Amino acid sequence: MPVKNKFEASANKTPSSDPKRKRPAPLSIRLNDAERAQLVSEAKDQPLSTYIKAKALGTGPVRLRRSGLSVEDRKALAQALALLGTSHLPTSLKQIARAVEVGVLPVTPETEAELFSALKTVCDLRGLLVRALGLQEADE
Repeated sequence: MPVKNKFEASANKTPSSDPKRKRPAPLSIRLNDAERAQLVSEAKDQPLSTYIKAKALGTGPVRLRRSGLSVEDRKALAQALALLGTSHLPTSLKQIARAVEVGVLPVTPETEAELFSALKTVCDLRGLLVRALGLQEADE
């Protein structure tokens, strides 16, 4: 079949002509309060259904990719990190610190210490935000 005919055949397909994937019926179990509490305690931070499935099938513990933060918290942290990245504040502080080191910008030792302290605070803040979001720090 030429490519043109294949293209026309696939373009003219109606969505209802594709067979729908049939999912198996969900499995439900009844637990009393004590049994459920025990499973929730054992599951720790995992979703209960994930823990029960792993336990029933004998697979190892599931590695969670979530940070445990709510979506709103993750968004707020990401916005804070983005603002820090676009503010040019770290770059400006670094340039001021370098100018102080070279002697181009005459300042007192107290001012120099405050500038280095501000730079360290910004770097620490960035590191905390990156860790809170569960991201990897890029090597700079």
